[in-house]
Amino acid sequence: MEGPLKGIRVLDLTSVVMGPYCTLMLGDMGADVIKIEPPTGDTTRYLGPSNSGELGSLFLHLNRSKRSVVLDLKSEEGRNAILKLAEQADIIVHTMRPASMKRLKLAYADFKAVNERIIYCGMYGFSEDGPYAGRPAYDDIIQAASGMASAQGKINGQPQYLATVLADKTTGLIGLSSVLAALYQREVSGIGQEIEVPMFESMVGYTMTEHLYGKTYNPPLGDSYYSRVVSPYRKPYQTTDGYIGVMIYNDKHWKNFIEVSGREDLVGDERFVDINARTANIDFVYQTVEDIIRTKSTDEWLSILKSADIPCTNINTPEDLRQDPHLNAVNFFNEKEHPAEGTVVDMKFPVKFSLTPTASERLAPGLGEHTDEVLNGIREGIKRD
Repeated sequence: MEGPLKGIRVLDLTSVVMGPYCTLMLGDMGADVIKIEPPTGDTTRYLGPSNSGELGSLFLHLNRSKRSVVLDLKSEEGRNAILKLAEQADIIVHTMRPASMKRLKLAYADFKAVNERIIYCGMYGFSEDGPYAGRPAYDDIIQAASGMASAQGKINGQPQYLATVLADKTTGLIGLSSVLAALYQREVSGIGQEIEVPMFESMVGYTMTEHLYGKTYNPPLGDSYYSRVVSPYRKPYQTTDGYIGVMIYNDKHWKNFIEVSGREDLVGDERFVDINARTANIDFVYQTVEDIIRTKSTDEWLSILKSADIPCTNINTPEDLRQDPHLNAVNFFNEKEHPAEGTVVDMKFPVKFSLTPTASERLAPGLGEHTDEVLNGIREGIKRD
């Protein structure tokens, strides 16, 4: 596989979503990602629909661009094998709690002893520096603990999780950027380092960027929560025949919207005069837009709003996205033949590199599919993929 990370080898000791999402991106960008799995495999192998029963849809999308090796890291043989692989690896990413890695004698010091250039990234629930160290964590737990579920609950009156594993995937991306930064630093210094990527702190920073709000200052200049995004009226607007997404944000948007909607009476309304006034009166502002949008069809509004350069869109379902003309034009979805699952729909890496284009050619592997290939490579001096 080509890509900007061609020549980089990653040992992927992760499971579920957070870690595999991070290493997926590394693999899509050309790194040789070796997924180390226990004999029972990553639990997401068996989650969701599957033709074979062993490669669920979520696993397929999280683990393309990887090779699978089965090792029992609790055994001396498995431990010796992973340390031998580490001698010629560049990056290790794991999602086990540090205490577990220490019991396995697979902490950073153990890997550094065989390769001081190794970049060792641990992704887990809470930093080892605080009293929550060692607590188990999953996406729902972190959405709850980070304030995200509370902020979402401002909309309907009770805490609510978002309908996506946002904490897992966001922390995965933070892990990705951290690993790439350490890779650059290694080019400068010649040595690797240990990275801790805690979900809790990562997602508190993510959530509180807007929701620290008035409490940013001491003394406070207002309450927590960014009022615009927690307004119960911030939602897709109902038209005469469906729904539409509309974002009337800056002063130019509002000037144009007032004009095309025929609501000149709002021109002198102080609640609409600028972004601060609109934010202070956000519920009323959104309710007003809701009443206006309800008067025409979705297609009528899309035409009117686009001509006025106001951001808008129809409301897509996952099924709609498969037929989206833009996604089809950029070949985002593609069908591939998987040896165990038959024809599967895959998605391409969204970023375009002019010099080192990516190509997600390797489909998600069967459990231990590459064990012999990779372990034979140890005996032969570990040939790069």
